[in-house]
Amino acid sequence: MEIEGKVKVLGDTQTFGNNGFRKREIVVTTDEQYPQHIMVEFVQDKCDLLNSYSVGQDVKISINLRGREWTNPQGETKYFNSIQGWRIESLQQAQPEGMPPVPPMEAFEPADNLNEEDHDDLPF
Repeated sequence: MEIEGKVKVLGDTQTFGNNGFRKREIVVTTDEQYPQHIMVEFVQDKCDLLNSYSVGQDVKISINLRGREWTNPQGETKYFNSIQGWRIESLQQAQPEGMPPVPPMEAFEPADNLNEEDHDDLPF
């Protein structure tokens, strides 16, 4: 599954327990009629994937839905869901430095003075 939106919150990496479990949270706001603020967790080595992203950036996150069952000391069973990210990519098109933007196809006029008998010097 995937989520697309703008980064609203980018949390710090948190470490838990003696085993050094790491978790980092990101909140993405979707761009739809009723925008949603979706919190996604990145865990362990996936935390580092967020290092090159910042608030305000448009991203696409690949996610897995996770569910857990927990029984409290009183014997009641509770269920918890989480959204876990495993890949993130920028939706902003990177423009190479010094390169002008390419105009849309509509900006080019069709060639109407073609002559089939003109010599073609292409090697193929």
